[in-house]
Amino acid sequence: MSDKPSYLGLLNAIAVGELGGEVLFNEWAAATPDENVRAVLQTVALREGEHAKSFAKRINELGFSVIPKDDPGLPERCSIAGSADLDDCEKFQRLGFTKAPADKDIFSNFFDDITMDIQTGELMGRYVSEERDTGRMLRSCYAAISAQNGSTTTIEDRLQRIECALAELAAATSAAAPKAKSKR
Repeated sequence: MSDKPSYLGLLNAIAVGELGGEVLFNEWAAATPDENVRAVLQTVALREGEHAKSFAKRINELGFSVIPKDDPGLPERCSIAGSADLDDCEKFQRLGFTKAPADKDIFSNFFDDITMDIQTGELMGRYVSEERDTGRMLRSCYAAISAQNGSTTTIEDRLQRIECALAELAAATSAAAPKAKSKR
């Protein structure tokens, strides 16, 4: 067995957390009557599952195994997600998927460990990019169903919808921008 990487705990936490995310979003996707919400939730669930497996695989490649950890809050969150008594707007609100994080980006310190190898760094970069996009997708979905249901009454909710629309526009604009040719 090789020396234990200093970032192994982070990889394990991601693998375990993403597996719980897959369960949560699959539970919610199975419960929603809205096919558009279901499509978003299924995309997120697939990403979460892929992340869990990719990080477990990387941990294995490093010569270690994922150490499972119970998430004591997961059963309650799954209960909310699968509830027939709550509509999707209420689920977004109760599960905390309505607003962008107000303070620091939770992923900003994931690359602080300068001993991280290239392969793990590549995996981490993709993970962080997809997690940020997932947050935008969920907030945009919430804004759309809020507007559809007429439940967007506060200025904060309206600003959130505008922020989501601007993020989508920026992403679409950067994706459509022509690639610069390198000079050689």
